[in-house]
Amino acid sequence: MDTLINVGRGLLGIAAFIGIAYAFSSNKKAIPWRLVGVGMLLQLIFGLLVLQVDIVRIAVDAVGTFFVRILEFNRAGAEFLFGSLITNTQSFGYLFAFNVLPTIVFFSALTSLLFYLGILQKIVFAFAWVMTRTMKLSGPESLSASANIFLGQTEAPLLIRHYLPTMTRSELMAVMVGGMATIAGAVMVAYIGMLGGPSPEGQLLFAKHLLTASVLSAPAALLTAKILVPQTEEVNQDISVSREKIGSNALEAIANGTSDGLQLAINVGAMLLVFTAFVAMANWILSAGVGGWTGLNSWIASSTGGQYAEFTLQYIFGLLFAPVAWLMGIDYGQLMISGQIIGEKTILNEFYAYGTLAKVKDSGALTDVRAQIILTYALCGFSNIASVGIQIGGIGALAPNQRTTLAQLGMKALLGGSIACFLTACVASMMI
Repeated sequence: MDTLINVGRGLLGIAAFIGIAYAFSSNKKAIPWRLVGVGMLLQLIFGLLVLQVDIVRIAVDAVGTFFVRILEFNRAGAEFLFGSLITNTQSFGYLFAFNVLPTIVFFSALTSLLFYLGILQKIVFAFAWVMTRTMKLSGPESLSASANIFLGQTEAPLLIRHYLPTMTRSELMAVMVGGMATIAGAVMVAYIGMLGGPSPEGQLLFAKHLLTASVLSAPAALLTAKILVPQTEEVNQDISVSREKIGSNALEAIANGTSDGLQLAINVGAMLLVFTAFVAMANWILSAGVGGWTGLNSWIASSTGGQYAEFTLQYIFGLLFAPVAWLMGIDYGQLMISGQIIGEKTILNEFYAYGTLAKVKDSGALTDVRAQIILTYALCGFSNIASVGIQIGGIGALAPNQRTTLAQLGMKALLGGSIACFLTACVASMMI
């Protein structure tokens, strides 16, 4: 009975999110419903294979184990640099800057090496070939969406940089939504460490689901993009991968990846510092000001049973996004905290939201493992307000003639990326 209820809720959520995308479509009559159906079918098939079929699940667990090993390799490097700040958690606790951020640097260097060796391109080509043949998409947009499974929203377009200047509006939308709906491998490893904690079993659990979320989000991003901005022109189905190298040799590739990873890690740390400070400031204004003057603090503490003690941004996010959490299959009792986390991801960024998810999981404020996993899927993407500017700047640098179009599509791409992540969460909620 519970399985039927979960499937029903998941299907309702899928219908609702596709309905939202339809409402914001630029050309409702041109929506390729066959492509939408095939995209959802691919998501369901991938989800069933990964989450229900033993042989595929074992293979995914093996890949997840590799990512857990990466955390161990990275720990060796971090211990060399930071010593007891890493090993002596009883005295210093779990220091985010020294335990999480170094993983971004190491995995960025590893990804750069795999790119130089041509291994990453072959994996990307395989995913792109499947989506091009089944969804009848252009080669460049399929390549970009597939690359986003492993690379970030500004790195993946490098694989199709020669196509970008001549891409149609619909193809650019697919590139942008694909970037919004997935996360880079470097930060994925960081999330595995954050959510799994020191336990290898916990790390493997979340590694498997984060990997699955990245794969499922690729077709979800493409079908959502084609609803929002349907393709009306003829497209190029060539899927030849750029052979451009990141360095002249393997050592230079590692060095370049390390430099890029360091910049990303510093950027992540700085953003978290600033966002956390701004949230604290906003909460002080809301609670000490509006909440204190109006007596709203006492009412909120009473009405939520102490879950929220004051009028804060977290409370506002919880109210606004609780219906979204319900559509994704999260049960009553966890809706406010889940809505809060989804709101943090959309308004702030996914790193902040995953940090909150890790905190409420460890503190016992969110004990439902099923809700934790659904949220893991819902947060697995760069769809936040800051990413609009990042894409306009990053992709615009590769194709300056498309900068105006990128700016026009920015907020719609944010909506598309969010919907794609939510669709993936709905599929997961039906199968776990």
